[in-house]
Amino acid sequence: MARLPRLTVPGYPHHLIQRGNNRQPIFGNDADYETLLAMLEENARKFEVELHAYVLMTNHFHLLATPATPTGLPSLMQAVGRRYVRHFNQVQGRTGTLWEGRYRSTLIEADRYLLACMVYLDLNPVRAGIAQSAADYPWSSHRHYAGMRDDKLVTPHPLYWTLGNTPFAREAAYAEMVVAGISQQQQHALTNSALQGWALGEASYVQDLQKRTARRVSKAKAGRPPQKTAAGRVLPVPK
Repeated sequence: MARLPRLTVPGYPHHLIQRGNNRQPIFGNDADYETLLAMLEENARKFEVELHAYVLMTNHFHLLATPATPTGLPSLMQAVGRRYVRHFNQVQGRTGTLWEGRYRSTLIEADRYLLACMVYLDLNPVRAGIAQSAADYPWSSHRHYAGMRDDKLVTPHPLYWTLGNTPFAREAAYAEMVVAGISQQQQHALTNSALQGWALGEASYVQDLQKRTARRVSKAKAGRPPQKTAAGRVLPVPK
């Protein structure tokens, strides 16, 4: 079966995952992390993509982003992916692919899942056992939202601004969310939706989204679709 094209709709937040081939490390040292972040910043501006949050892990990375155009995200990921592979191969003295195929992505309903997705990204290093807290990990956007540094790569989503009337209030409110964490159900939903490419949100959100793209946004129900007669009457599906 031919794979579906990626679901990309401008003006909506997208959760993206890019993995290293065969789970191999995609960073050799701190300079590699910094190089990828610089490439993301440069190309996010170039292709009109707002990056709300990110986390760079040892063998994959996540982005939470909203593109302004239909081609913004694919162009960003293609440009960064190609340039970073050339950099990494040159530094490591290697050849060949670095990525596990194409990146995975989907759209998420902002009101229900955007802040949860930010927390999910921040806690990735904690779940992986490579940091005791989100604030301890340097290669994510958490320190920006915690008021520990100014990250030029990050453009906060409007929902973040609703957390408080002052920077301190927003930082404190968001820090409480990270400490509280997210449920296993939310974690699985965010992971699986990105890997499978189906939109994540309430039924009304998915239905509205489907009107904006010809690409199917949700998984079809199991079983054969009902057949119709020439007169339009629906025939029962044979058992």
